[in-house]
Amino acid sequence: MLPLPAGRKAGAGVAGSLYERHRPGRTLLYRLVEAHYPAFKAQLAAQGSALPDYVEREFDEYLKCGCLEHGFLRVRCETCHAERLVAFSCKRRGFCPSCGARRMVECAALLVDEVFPEQPVRQWVLSFPYPLRFLFASRPAIMGQVLGIVYRCIATRLIRKAGCTRKVGHTGAVTWVQRFGSALNANIHFHMLFLDGAYVDGAPGPSMRFRRVKAPSSAELTQLTHTIAQRVGRFLERHGLLECDAENSYLAGDAMEAGPLDELLGHSITYRIAVGPHAGRKVFTLQTLPSCHEPLDDQVGKVAGFSLHAGVAARADERHKLERLCRYIARPAVSEKRLSLSAHGNVRYQLKTPYRDGTTHVIFEPLDFIARLAALVPKPRVNLIRFHGVFAPNSAHRARVTPAKRGKGNKPKASDDR
Repeated sequence: MLPLPAGRKAGAGVAGSLYERHRPGRTLLYRLVEAHYPAFKAQLAAQGSALPDYVEREFDEYLKCGCLEHGFLRVRCETCHAERLVAFSCKRRGFCPSCGARRMVECAALLVDEVFPEQPVRQWVLSFPYPLRFLFASRPAIMGQVLGIVYRCIATRLIRKAGCTRKVGHTGAVTWVQRFGSALNANIHFHMLFLDGAYVDGAPGPSMRFRRVKAPSSAELTQLTHTIAQRVGRFLERHGLLECDAENSYLAGDAMEAGPLDELLGHSITYRIAVGPHAGRKVFTLQTLPSCHEPLDDQVGKVAGFSLHAGVAARADERHKLERLCRYIARPAVSEKRLSLSAHGNVRYQLKTPYRDGTTHVIFEPLDFIARLAALVPKPRVNLIRFHGVFAPNSAHRARVTPAKRGKGNKPKASDDR
């Protein structure tokens, strides 16, 4: 059994102590990819197109993930001498549920045990208009710069609300760049776990005083969303990516870098079918009667396609809730429990929560389902988890506020043992 991270109790976040080997060949997702991925590649080749190398590697490695015939370790217990075979995993970030679930658990445990201090934390979720989702998926460097703008807007508001200035007040956040929606659509949006307040940098010492702030009101969120939209728009216009006239704003013609995934991304973002005889049409859905009584959410601000939500928070003593929140944000893109086949052989995927129009499921033809998976694969060497403020690796305050006490200027001393 692998050792638990430092500070965690035995059984915390672990379903059971017995090891059960992952058998991907028994899952519906694996059978769908194995059966239809070659046909999908052949159809793209017939159209004179091809997948990028990193997307092809994602599919090829997924088909080897958890299969003993592609490599394994023999693990032997030192006490009872029992042996297990542990198959190699693909360790990919696109759509593999097994590797995604392991990364989710490890990441949540690390953040709760070593990064987030025992202070209140609030989740801020920022969604973007369709054109910006496509731009960020095509040009991750631009997305990273926009994320910096968003962080500074929210951090400045929190510090001022705490009665501080940027010189003496400090906050921090951890951001997940989530690439998927609940309908397996490409949807670039930010999940940001912010400290619900700010640290005040007073007298020198190992600790800093924390000032908590009240939850934002609907008016505050709307004003903050407007500020973010304006600053992001100015940034894109300054870099020649956005053109504005008297009435409208639209992305410049050369803002998009032409790539082999452009068409698949465009269809995935706009909920349209990518391949087959129905290409370009809206994805087929199953619907029920929509609810007559929609819950009113006063913790969201909406401006020009931007949507900012801040209705979920965890108190300082709610560490288990914080870990569940981290797991939810870092969850895999595909849920095998919500995946099934229809009577006609199409792929049926259940939404996590029904849409306002009553939509409960989306229906894909098998080749279009493979196209959806391809659009979810991130480009290589693009960090999907970012640390800001006092949590940043180069922050002078990280060692003073994080439970691990590791950071700039506080490196552990080398052992004297030889």
